[in-house]
Amino acid sequence: MSDRHARNTLAISGLAVLVTFLDTTVLFVAFPDISRTFASAGPAQLSWVLNAYTIAFAALLVPAGKVADRVGHKRVFLFGSALFTLASLACAVAPTVDLLIAFRVVQAVGAASLIPSSLSLVMRAHPRERLPVAVAIWGAMGAAAGAVGPTLGALLIEAGSWRWVFVINVPAGIVIAVFGRRVLHESTDPETRIPAFLGVVLIAGAAALASLAVVQSNEWGWLDARTIGVLVAAAVLLAAFVLHEKRTSAPALDLELFEIRNFRWANVSMFAFGIAFSAMFLSNFLFMTQVWGFTLIQTGLGVTPGPLLVAILAPRFGRLAGRVGQRPLIISGGIVYAIAGLWRFVILGAEPSYWTEFFPSMFLTGLGIALCVPQLSSTIAQSLPMNRTGVGGAVHQAIRQFGGTLGVAFTIALISRPQTAAESLDNFDRVWLLLIIGGLLSSAAALRLVTPRVVAAQDVNAARAAMRPVLAPAEKP
Repeated sequence: MSDRHARNTLAISGLAVLVTFLDTTVLFVAFPDISRTFASAGPAQLSWVLNAYTIAFAALLVPAGKVADRVGHKRVFLFGSALFTLASLACAVAPTVDLLIAFRVVQAVGAASLIPSSLSLVMRAHPRERLPVAVAIWGAMGAAAGAVGPTLGALLIEAGSWRWVFVINVPAGIVIAVFGRRVLHESTDPETRIPAFLGVVLIAGAAALASLAVVQSNEWGWLDARTIGVLVAAAVLLAAFVLHEKRTSAPALDLELFEIRNFRWANVSMFAFGIAFSAMFLSNFLFMTQVWGFTLIQTGLGVTPGPLLVAILAPRFGRLAGRVGQRPLIISGGIVYAIAGLWRFVILGAEPSYWTEFFPSMFLTGLGIALCVPQLSSTIAQSLPMNRTGVGGAVHQAIRQFGGTLGVAFTIALISRPQTAAESLDNFDRVWLLLIIGGLLSSAAALRLVTPRVVAAQDVNAARAAMRPVLAPAEKP
């Protein structure tokens, strides 16, 4: 592959990642405005505007990755882009909250088709020694969405309404469609089997029930029979999913991939970090608007430094990881992120003081994310056999999204319906504790990672041997 093709592929795939995650970040900004539009809906129902998307997205990422491996990464990438764009238009004109939630699910189908196929296109366009930087840049586009999204979303809402945050996806979708057809090269793995749909239903149902229990816990109570019953039902579905995946000939999730040490522990780390990340991002907007009384534009500008720092630092940390390995960066990032949560817990008060109280924590969260998220993606990418990049990348993103779903659910459950300013601060203190726990758990899981050189010599060969019956002829040892 030529350098020009590699750059063009990274640019188009990165734009798709930017648009997909931009949609998520601007929805956090738009959430209060959506709540006012559909005032008759309660916080629990409105939470599904966010969580229905992430659950469907996460549940479909792995099957979509396998479909992309089987029928073509370029083909699935372009299909996902078109569907995501059309669903965005439908969301913009949704007359009811129920229809908005339904169209968000359709959006998720498109996004789930885009993400794993775009990563596979990037990985196949770059030589293996350049993958750490390429994947870090690909992942940093999500951080760029975090930098642009809050302010852009606030401006659109102030100028019009939350509906405009969906319209902005359309121009990007057109650009992806036009240039993607010309630039991208098709690649497939015809040996990949399309997964059974039952596995998708089971894992989506488990995630939906777990989110429902968390969101309703504030109203029902954690020890209420309804909360416990829903959590038990979620656990039963999760167990049924694992049993189904072990027995079916067409699994939605290749459990063999978890025999790869770095793949296993990086995903555990990402799940913990995903919970803390979504809790941080949503609570940023709610804290500054509800407690400090900031306008949407002030809030959007206030949260921008963190993700902007990620976009700047992530490629540089990618180059550093190419020399020292991802493990020390991820461990450090989780600790830094926990310190950011501790700062908020100790320092933040009811009186606005952005530069001395909030900005330092934004700097620390941005530094922690830049150290962790792109490096976790790069760790997983380097641990996978080349003919499992699509499904492996999809598993990673799915686990991140499932963590994010729980992060949103916990945040809404922890901060809903405060009666006084003191109660509001206490509720947010519980969210800050979630940041501390998530960061520390992420670092603890990263302690089990090994350097890319060790992975190449041990785990990848073991994974190839375990999957030998399904490897394409060119991939067989």
